[in-house]
Amino acid sequence: MSRHQFSRRTFLRGAGVTMALPWMESLTVWGDTPPAGVKPASEAPVRLAVLFSGNGFHSKEWWAKGEGKQMELGKVLAPLNDFREKMLFVRGLYNEEALKGNIHSSQTGNLLSGAPLASGGEIRSGTSIDQLMAQTYGRSTKVPSLVLGCEKSNPSVHKNYSMLYSSHISWTSPTTPTPLEIYPALAFDRLFKDEVSRGDKSVLDAVLSDATDLRRQISRNDQHKLDEYLDSVRDVEQRIENAGKKGELQGWRPTLSAPNIPRPADGIPQDIAEHMKLMCDILVLGFQTDTTRITTLKLNNDHSSLRFPNLGVDYMIHHLLSHSDTADWLKVNQFFLQQVAYIARKLDAIQEGNRTLLDNTMLMYCSSMLNGNHDATQLPVVVVGGGGGRIKGGRVLDYKGKSDRQMCRLYLSMMDKMNVRLPKFGDATKALEEV
Repeated sequence: MSRHQFSRRTFLRGAGVTMALPWMESLTVWGDTPPAGVKPASEAPVRLAVLFSGNGFHSKEWWAKGEGKQMELGKVLAPLNDFREKMLFVRGLYNEEALKGNIHSSQTGNLLSGAPLASGGEIRSGTSIDQLMAQTYGRSTKVPSLVLGCEKSNPSVHKNYSMLYSSHISWTSPTTPTPLEIYPALAFDRLFKDEVSRGDKSVLDAVLSDATDLRRQISRNDQHKLDEYLDSVRDVEQRIENAGKKGELQGWRPTLSAPNIPRPADGIPQDIAEHMKLMCDILVLGFQTDTTRITTLKLNNDHSSLRFPNLGVDYMIHHLLSHSDTADWLKVNQFFLQQVAYIARKLDAIQEGNRTLLDNTMLMYCSSMLNGNHDATQLPVVVVGGGGGRIKGGRVLDYKGKSDRQMCRLYLSMMDKMNVRLPKFGDATKALEEV
């Protein structure tokens, strides 16, 4: 791994604000020192993002076949059609430990670790891949890892397993689920403010003087890039300001038709589509600025209570809907894939030297079961992005029926793309050579 030092990075600074910069041809923004006679721009780092949605997918429409531009996708994956050449469809991997309880909690709590899960009131899983990577890769960034969600944790117990397992895919240690940020304003603050609390003025207002000075030192191309970046930050700020003004309530149903106390200005957006879009944008900003290189985004819980009035699907919660193969279930599936495609499209529009930010990212999307009938004998997995030029897309990798098909083998492969090499992770001792 490149030994970039956080202390040597280039930032915009203001009162209470530290904002990292995106890739630029004029500056050594990643912190390394170029050889004599070489332009200061350096190769961008590899990023890891894990997106999750609960309860699996339509049993007949999660599939892919062929390769490259000729790859065919099932209806669930249709939103990713533009990214077939930068996509791996991985079939047949599983976590053996997840089969022991055969319920949502027992299949989700170890999704990113493959670890055995404790039951009977005890909480014990394993350190997840994102947090393991953050321990090494996060040393060079302001935020070692960003752990985002769009549905609150559920602290109850289901069939002797804690529902915290269903609510968290990121685990800092075997006994500690990583705190989940579901408030876009606080997630945004964590990226750009030195203290995570709301200030009276915009992040951009605070760094405006520093940004003006920087413009005098960079090329015209970089001035344009800086303007685009600052505009994208402002756009997210303004949308956070407006979040929650719509009167729709989703997820669990309140007993009142309207809140009986004033809604906090920095609360959770009441429109699930806007909530997810904001979190997607914050993920992109975190990567674009190299404020973090590791992010998980849990779009909903396993055993989820979300409803989707934005799709006209408000009559049943997500969990119950997952036990059907209706047109509405497919519509909800595609809505989740649209979030993946939205992130991929934004990352692919950001140029970092000879590659795009998507080319420098591993964006993995998964669920803890193939379908709503709790089938965890093979897990649904898609990886979009080039991993810094180390992953060839446009392929279907099928491990169904093979003996060594541990999900953790994929994680060893992904670690390898980021130059973190371990002899073992979870229940796997060797990486997937094909990845």
